[in-house]
Amino acid sequence: MDLLDGRLKFRHLTLLLAVFEHGSVVRAAETLHLTQPAATRTLRELEAIAELPLFTRVPRGMRPTVYGEALVAHARAVVAEVRRAEEHLTGLRQGQDGTVTVGTLLAGANVLLPRAVARLKRERPRLTVVVREGTPDVLHPALLGGELDVIVGRVGGAPAEGEKVRQRMLYREPIRLAVRSGHPLLAERTATLTDALGFPWILPVEQTALRHELGALLVDRGFSPPADRVECTSILTMRALLLQTDMVALLPELVLRDDEHLAALPVELPSVGRTVGVTEAAHRTRTPALAALLHHLDEEAAVLRESLGGGPLRPEGGPAAP
Repeated sequence: MDLLDGRLKFRHLTLLLAVFEHGSVVRAAETLHLTQPAATRTLRELEAIAELPLFTRVPRGMRPTVYGEALVAHARAVVAEVRRAEEHLTGLRQGQDGTVTVGTLLAGANVLLPRAVARLKRERPRLTVVVREGTPDVLHPALLGGELDVIVGRVGGAPAEGEKVRQRMLYREPIRLAVRSGHPLLAERTATLTDALGFPWILPVEQTALRHELGALLVDRGFSPPADRVECTSILTMRALLLQTDMVALLPELVLRDDEHLAALPVELPSVGRTVGVTEAAHRTRTPALAALLHHLDEEAAVLRESLGGGPLRPEGGPAAP
């Protein structure tokens, strides 16, 4: 006997189970929508493969032999696994299972992405979401290399031809100068940028657009970048430093709104802000899981856009978001 020589088919196992459950080849054939001769022939093939009698005829149908009962136990396990495989594949196709991997920049991590992921997980609890934080110089190669499905965070103008990415802008968020509650500068209702530069700063790393915008603003106003500084992109690290020191940092407005321990200085930074959106590889087909995440990102972005006082946002120099 060799059950792995290629002769054993799935139809043999389904018929075996049907005959066992119904006690009759006739009723098994009806259940499987087979003719009786076809069912009888299939059962004989199975007994020939097993080289053992699997059923004996009795006045009211068929009764399994000890060999038949043993094979039925294994057949049930095989059929159950195939059914689970079918459910798994269906779930993957429909986005219920699987994994979506998200790269996040500072602006996408604070409010938008957690809200969208929370909604996605309520809708599809078996879906795994992997979030990787980084700077553009790290995340963009990972996206093009297939390590990421999407990047959520700051986006610029329309991608240059040949960049192999597509972007959609979701909302524009102001950037504020942030300090801890009780900071000495908060006692001065007319605190200025000059006043803020008298304290240590937490700056974005040089690879970020926000750092370039701040640098341009400082140069325009005749200032040099703070010499006493920490360079950081981690929200958790920045928050801890702000709470423990008199440092000043650049933070998105939505971060400050939800944190009673931090406050914004009354300093206008008109040329410093960020447009939050999503970046995908241009020619990659979206998986159902990614499409579901993008749907929730769009819906949460609409809520945030309204709270920030902005209307529908179209890409600058690019096509309208679908």
